[in-house]
Amino acid sequence: MSAMDFPVDRPVPAVPATPAAPARTAAPATQWISWIALAMMTTSSVASLRAAPTMAVYGLACVFLYLVPAVVFLLPTSLVSAELASGYKGGIYNWVSRGISKPMGFLAVWCQFAMTIFYYPSLLGFVASTLAYVINPALASSGVWTACVIVVVYWSGVWVSSRGTSGVAGLASGGLIIGTLIPGVVLVTLGVVFLGQGNAPAAPMDANHLLPAWAGLASLVLIVNNFLSYSGMEMNAVHVGSLKNPAKEFPRAMFLAMAMVLLIFIVPALVISWIVPAEELSLTAGVMQAFDAVFAQFGVQGLTPVFGVMLVAASLGGMLTWLAGPSKGLLMISRQEGYLPPYLQKLNKHGVQQNILVVQGIVTTVIALGYALIPNVSSAYWIFSVITTQVYLIMYLLMFVAAVRLRRAEPDHPRGYRAPMLVGLCGVGFAASLAALLVGFVPPSQFGGGNPATYFLIVGGGALGLGLLVPFLFYRLRKPSWKQPDAAEEVPAS
Repeated sequence: MSAMDFPVDRPVPAVPATPAAPARTAAPATQWISWIALAMMTTSSVASLRAAPTMAVYGLACVFLYLVPAVVFLLPTSLVSAELASGYKGGIYNWVSRGISKPMGFLAVWCQFAMTIFYYPSLLGFVASTLAYVINPALASSGVWTACVIVVVYWSGVWVSSRGTSGVAGLASGGLIIGTLIPGVVLVTLGVVFLGQGNAPAAPMDANHLLPAWAGLASLVLIVNNFLSYSGMEMNAVHVGSLKNPAKEFPRAMFLAMAMVLLIFIVPALVISWIVPAEELSLTAGVMQAFDAVFAQFGVQGLTPVFGVMLVAASLGGMLTWLAGPSKGLLMISRQEGYLPPYLQKLNKHGVQQNILVVQGIVTTVIALGYALIPNVSSAYWIFSVITTQVYLIMYLLMFVAAVRLRRAEPDHPRGYRAPMLVGLCGVGFAASLAALLVGFVPPSQFGGGNPATYFLIVGGGALGLGLLVPFLFYRLRKPSWKQPDAAEEVPAS
């Protein structure tokens, strides 16, 4: 699951202490959470089945391709963001602003928002292909169908979010069970039974296939998508202050979450590689291909649409919950510092930044047309996923630099948690993020038939244009009249 598939639970608020009354006990100073609970929260916000087809094409080698980014990206990101969150409030903007500069802080919070512009088309591309198996499996390869679903579902989400609907978060919290755990357990169980019946796996499962076949740099490009699968840990780090002993409990929570996330990512991907041959696998509809094939094997193919609805419901719940979140953070910073024009800072009567959502929706609609224009739906899905990753990685590069500078400039600043070997962790995380960003410009071997120059221009234009050029223009064109620091207080807290 990409960090954005399901929402991160909100931090547990501190409860002010009250004097004891004769018939009452004093309220606790803090509502503590256990490190196991934090591990579960982290797992629910990161893991899903959506990324399984992407790695299933590698068969047994998907284990290697998941473990590498977990060690060089997931672990540094988790521990470094935990130190920053335990010492500095305000999220990524405040961390980078204090560690580097305010313009770089704006760039960081912009990238955290902008990645969703390409994230939603890729997420809803998965929804469209999954929904096709409920209606007509032939639609899964139709770019026009995919584009129509993206446009209709996204604008429906904007309408729901603009009305300030509460309680939508429950859809996503239940989505982990309904759309991930239950389908995942069923898929893995039937997959094991499938092999137990003497059926040969579609992909070789011997030691010679532990590493991906080397066919030049392009053969390793799919690993870039796994960085996005693990992203979002900086949001979970806000919970570090709710642990009784952060120094010991937070690392435990992160290692347990990492193990659970790896299981949810790796095992279903392996099962899909057993059932669906790599050359027949769709990156968007691969999960449903596997369910359809395994249910057909056991004579219960009628369950395929049911599981399709479960997967769709979980993805839609996550989309609705996350739709307004990143844009709200950008809105609050922009009102304080004047980074966005007044039109984009306006709220509707429900206190929602509707104008930002509408502009974002217009861009998303244009991007959705890419599914109708690019002949191969899997290629469009992959390109949008890479652009999403590229934009988000810019934010992580800034975070790692800011963490080192803050440790050196403010070594005595109170921190609830201090990451071990912080400079080394940041060095590994920065190098891995930069490498992933650069490798993302290389077409993967699966799409070798396309024009590399065209691929580079699309990915480079999308990532660098949206991630760097647009915020640069906003910053250079800003006016003092754009500042509305008092109005920022009107924005309801997330």
